[in-house]
Amino acid sequence: MRAAICDMVTVARYLNVTLIVPELDKTSFWSDPSEFQDIFDVDHFIMSLRDEVRILKVLPPRLKRRVELGRVYSMPPISWSDISYYHNQILLLIKNALRFTSQIEELGKRVVKLLKQNGPFIVLHLRYEMDMLAFSGCTHGCSSEEVKELTRMRKDGFPLAPEETALILRVLDIDNSYQIYIAVGEIYGGQRRMASLAAAYPKLQVRKETLLEPSDLRYFQNHSSQMAALDYLVSLESDIFIPTYDGNMAKVVEGHRRFLGFKQIILLDRRHLVDLIDQYNRESLSWYEFSDVVKESQQGATNT
Repeated sequence: MRAAICDMVTVARYLNVTLIVPELDKTSFWSDPSEFQDIFDVDHFIMSLRDEVRILKVLPPRLKRRVELGRVYSMPPISWSDISYYHNQILLLIKNALRFTSQIEELGKRVVKLLKQNGPFIVLHLRYEMDMLAFSGCTHGCSSEEVKELTRMRKDGFPLAPEETALILRVLDIDNSYQIYIAVGEIYGGQRRMASLAAAYPKLQVRKETLLEPSDLRYFQNHSSQMAALDYLVSLESDIFIPTYDGNMAKVVEGHRRFLGFKQIILLDRRHLVDLIDQYNRESLSWYEFSDVVKESQQGATNT
């Protein structure tokens, strides 16, 4: 969402056109009814960018009527931005213009304070949620060709599973005394899928829902974007940030942490690691061989 908004601001600026405060998608998997002003400080957004682009909260009535009658020229957006674009463009806007609402900012600060009171903490963006797993990896009853296709999809499109993540964190010698904050929605498969990760890292089950009282989150329940905004703020302040999937949130958090200048990030070569994990599970690699090759493959992937 933040990335798309920054794209819109950049395009509006270069085309010298007026930007209307975006309407958020309410038809996605999560069916989040949040409006822009529920997540972001809309007045701050408009004022911060007043010298760059003209922004209106809503269409003027005359233009709104033309839109309703279909008497406008429309151009469907095409997403072409890559990570270098976000590093050079998105951060110019995120820091100053896209500020969360005061309620989200204050609650995010409280979560960070609670975590820091108990020592160092890692944010694990474990993107193993139902919307990410809409394409099932189950191969039961499939033809050999279908099995190959599902295997390819797992390597190309799936985040690392919790048990796969546990293996990699152990290999990378991530201190198991660190708190691990899970920045994500509900994990697909629940505690069963998290068992190996929890066994390896006793301080794993740290989430906003366990740190805060239900009353603190009552206004955010069933609003996945607002809950994600809290996770975003915590992700910025963690000692280490580890995404298990290179999606939009991971990229924007990575860029924002780079902007802050001193935040450690561990980027996992997911496609390569899946192959290595499969070899280890088939016992084609011993633990020591697996450990050595993973460490070698991850050289240079840890950024400070």
